[in-house]
Amino acid sequence: MKSLNLRRTAGAAALVSRIAAALFGGYALAALASVATLALPMSKPQAVLTGMLLSFVVYAGAVIWVFAVRNAWRAWAGLLVVALPLVLAAWPVWLEGGPW
Repeated sequence: MKSLNLRRTAGAAALVSRIAAALFGGYALAALASVATLALPMSKPQAVLTGMLLSFVVYAGAVIWVFAVRNAWRAWAGLLVVALPLVLAAWPVWLEGGPW
């Protein structure tokens, strides 16, 4: 009986971890993609609109990814792997102070 409760608790913890990854990790990826778009060689208003549209696609893709992989560790690892290049792409925008 204890092993059944332990398994149920572990399953619930994995589900909560995936939900947190989808909500917070997906939001972070969408925000990073939106900021990284400002570094592209286009006019600032066009980059802002492109970043906004791209953020919806990235967020939806992150949510799908989180629930498609085998376990919660891979979900978090996948989000981190995608976040690293986006941080590098967004870094010049943060250094110059953004489009303001």
